[in-house]
Amino acid sequence: MTKTRSTDQGLGRARQAAGNGSGGVRRPWPLVLLSALLVALAVPAALLVAPGFLGPEPPAPAPPAPAWQQVPTALSTVPGLAPPDGSAPVPLPSAVSAQLEPLLTADGGGTFTAVVQDALTGQVLFDRGGSEGRVPASNMKLLAAVAALRVLGPEHTFATRVVAGPAPGQVVLVGGGDVLLGPGGSKKDQVMGHAGLATLAAQAVEALQTGGATGEIKVLVDDSLFSGPALNPAWEPGDVAAGEVAPVYSMALNSARYDPAVTTGPRPQDAAMTAAEEFAAGLRSAGAAAGLTVAAAVERLPQPAAGTTAPARPEGEGTSQPVVLGEVQSATVAEQVNLMLQDSDNYLAEALGRLTALADGLPGSYDGATAAVGAQLAAAGLAAEGMKLVDVCGLAMGNQVPARQFSEVVRAITSGTDTRLRSALDGFPVAGLSGTLDTRYGDAATARGAGLVRAKTGTLNTVLALSGYVVDADGRLLAFSFIGNGLTPGAAGNKEALDRAATALAACGCR
Repeated sequence: MTKTRSTDQGLGRARQAAGNGSGGVRRPWPLVLLSALLVALAVPAALLVAPGFLGPEPPAPAPPAPAWQQVPTALSTVPGLAPPDGSAPVPLPSAVSAQLEPLLTADGGGTFTAVVQDALTGQVLFDRGGSEGRVPASNMKLLAAVAALRVLGPEHTFATRVVAGPAPGQVVLVGGGDVLLGPGGSKKDQVMGHAGLATLAAQAVEALQTGGATGEIKVLVDDSLFSGPALNPAWEPGDVAAGEVAPVYSMALNSARYDPAVTTGPRPQDAAMTAAEEFAAGLRSAGAAAGLTVAAAVERLPQPAAGTTAPARPEGEGTSQPVVLGEVQSATVAEQVNLMLQDSDNYLAEALGRLTALADGLPGSYDGATAAVGAQLAAAGLAAEGMKLVDVCGLAMGNQVPARQFSEVVRAITSGTDTRLRSALDGFPVAGLSGTLDTRYGDAATARGAGLVRAKTGTLNTVLALSGYVVDADGRLLAFSFIGNGLTPGAAGNKEALDRAATALAACGCR
């Protein structure tokens, strides 16, 4: 517009000068023609030379993308962001059914159940066995996310502490539920490694120096926050051996991985002790300059027998709590929930389930976690009749949850009615771009869904699931859940069926 106004102003001045020309000095026609020719040649030349001095004219800014098509982090962070305009037309159920029925066909055996709802009103637009109990695989993590956000709150964090031990020359590393600890310094801009054990060790050395500690320091570990078996008996031994999950403790490095970048293969079988040994190494390194030595062996703090009280520990001044020598805080619950959903992290899901149970007044065990998730879904009006939970990560084949349960949970997350749940929007993988959907939606049949479909995946040997949301071609927000059970292992057409169905919703006018 600036360029147009300048041109218009220049033309106006030229017309004004022409209008006043009768009172000026007359010039010979050859001279006038020569001058005009020189101007005509000079203008293009100036346009070619000017960019060298002024630089190229910046391109006009692109119009902002609609809120629901922005990158995932924009969805939950834009202040006052409202759901899509409710005036957009609702698809006709018959048209949605005509689109999806031929696509949701199992390849080689098994069946798909499915539910599609209008996210704003809850109107069911497509229902194929949506009330039947199904093994949902990792779609279970959507239920765990809702429970954790409701009970703990999006901004809650977990502390990993070092406290004075029960005897002189001892320190205790106390697990507070952070299973995303990093071995180095705390990385405040990351979720994994947000709290670093090297930072905690440096704090402890400074506190020990201030307290006048000398000689050898022995490290004990207190991982008593969680109770019950560390491995869920509902999990297949082969899944544990393959590294799909590991025994769950109240602290771990890299979500119980040796290397956060390597997400397959063997895992630490005692994540708390692995973290404590890493802390002891950091304490040894940081304490060398201070003249402190650290014992090679790390031991668990003896726990009281059932029905007895814990052993007495040194008390801080004016408090009955142990003297705190250092503390690091985890990333927020919202950040951890989103990482869990993006990467489908089984270990993190189970830890969050136990932490939810403890905050809800239940034991920090597998049974406590499933009870807490079920109770929170019921309290939110989202519990389905006949739902059966035996874990909260979805690795167990004993879970039974209908597709309608997941579409309702997606509706609850997207609606904004409960702002705590809206924090989970960032965690839905985006088709073709992020998380467990980053390598999907790349062929001709599904490319139209890339960047538009946002959904949690689920994959077991004979199970596939996809639950999420999409804005259709008319701007209507739709929630959906597709679950396949009894599928032929390895049949590529089954995953493609889910992706094609979600793509059809994204492209659907369906009227």
